[in-house]
Amino acid sequence: MLDKPISPLLQRMIDDMTARRFKEKVQKDYARHVDRFTNFLGRSPDTATSEDVRLFQLHLAKQPFGAPTVNAAIAALRFLFNVTLERPELARPLTTVHKPRKAPVVLNQDEVIRLLEAAPGLKYKAAFGVAYGAGLRVSEVVNLKVSDIDSQRMTLRVEQGKGQRDRYVMLSPQLLEWLRDWWRAARPRGWLFPGKDPINPLTERQLRRAVGTAAREAGIAKRVSPHTLRHSFATHLLEQGVDIRVIQVLLGHAKLETTALYTRVAVNTIRVVTSPLDQLGLDQAKEPPPA
Repeated sequence: MLDKPISPLLQRMIDDMTARRFKEKVQKDYARHVDRFTNFLGRSPDTATSEDVRLFQLHLAKQPFGAPTVNAAIAALRFLFNVTLERPELARPLTTVHKPRKAPVVLNQDEVIRLLEAAPGLKYKAAFGVAYGAGLRVSEVVNLKVSDIDSQRMTLRVEQGKGQRDRYVMLSPQLLEWLRDWWRAARPRGWLFPGKDPINPLTERQLRRAVGTAAREAGIAKRVSPHTLRHSFATHLLEQGVDIRVIQVLLGHAKLETTALYTRVAVNTIRVVTSPLDQLGLDQAKEPPPA
């Protein structure tokens, strides 16, 4: 999991996470953050004091880390102190930092078309199509299996998405055709989008690179990632008048407030709202414009 030998304490923490069925990526992230804490201390974390924890959080605040990185480190230490070390008093002072809620970058329909047309081959065109046509996260796209496609019910099965929840999303006829084109060309057996070694799926990094390259080829100036296609999926559905609660289910959001973020960028929805100024019945023709 780490390049250097794992200490008995870190191994015990990994065992604790395994027993709770944490995903491998989460385990790696937690182990990395605990290793960073160990390097900061210069000794084993089981000797840490409340003052050590306070100083480490101050150290994190001074680093050029984003809120997600800092909060992940806090989550890792909370697990270490609460579960592995059984010293909850050390976890209590740990506080997460606020993450600014920025409006997501969204592509218009013309930009989506250009991006799809710039996809480097059938595999990536199908993968881009899944991200936009079904609103999947990048991790969900690359982990799709051929068996997740149900052409009879016209659904895709998302197995163990974020929060370790399964869900079904719609499978559009256009997307099904692209998936069939890809399947006929490559005949994937397990993973729908296999990597260079067919035993493993396409990596998230490979998909991100492909989307970035296609965006540049398509002349799209916006900063585009696979998640941009998911944002665009949700925003375009909202603009079509689809109930926000249905969009919440399709996206796999646990909270409606997360889905409501898209109301900030659904410009077609914003345009049709009548301003209260226009309801006043003022006749602009009566008043001559200022000179």
